[in-house]
Amino acid sequence: MTGRTEWPGGSLESSRAEKELSPQDPAERARAICLRLLTGTPRTRKQLADALRKREIPDEVAEEVLSRFEDVGLIDDAAFAGAWVESRHHGRGLARRALARELRTKGVEPTLIQEAVEQLDSEREEATARELVARKLRATRGLDRDRRLRRLAGMLARKGYPEGMALRVVRQALEAEGEDTDGLDEPF
Repeated sequence: MTGRTEWPGGSLESSRAEKELSPQDPAERARAICLRLLTGTPRTRKQLADALRKREIPDEVAEEVLSRFEDVGLIDDAAFAGAWVESRHHGRGLARRALARELRTKGVEPTLIQEAVEQLDSEREEATARELVARKLRATRGLDRDRRLRRLAGMLARKGYPEGMALRVVRQALEAEGEDTDGLDEPF
């Protein structure tokens, strides 16, 4: 082993550092674990709680440390959710449904998820869908119309776009290329 940091599981160095702390002071260990994890990337309260549980920090100590971190603003699930939505929508083109699913897996509260995904209005979401289709459209040239439709709409569906929007955006893109779109209004 080279001793370099391995995220998110930690490294030999961090494990040694955790063990060097007094085993009688789990609160200090919990603070050190949380600070180390938060240094690399923002985390949700649930992600930190899971990491503390994995390292056998007593639940009451973990709760106390996590609450203190929340009080001082080191843990902010609402800010995490907002930043996640902005980043993943802009970088990966994910729609509200996919973003909500990802935030649920990170342990974000449903009300915070709702607030975060509401940042994306339907016009912005549709504009992103159009950009995604425009980028992928060239790669589908030469295929028959139905295969192009399935590939493009399937790509949007995997990114969480509603079926109706996906079909409308793909149909409009195909029409703009001069493709016959009669009969494409029905769901596939």
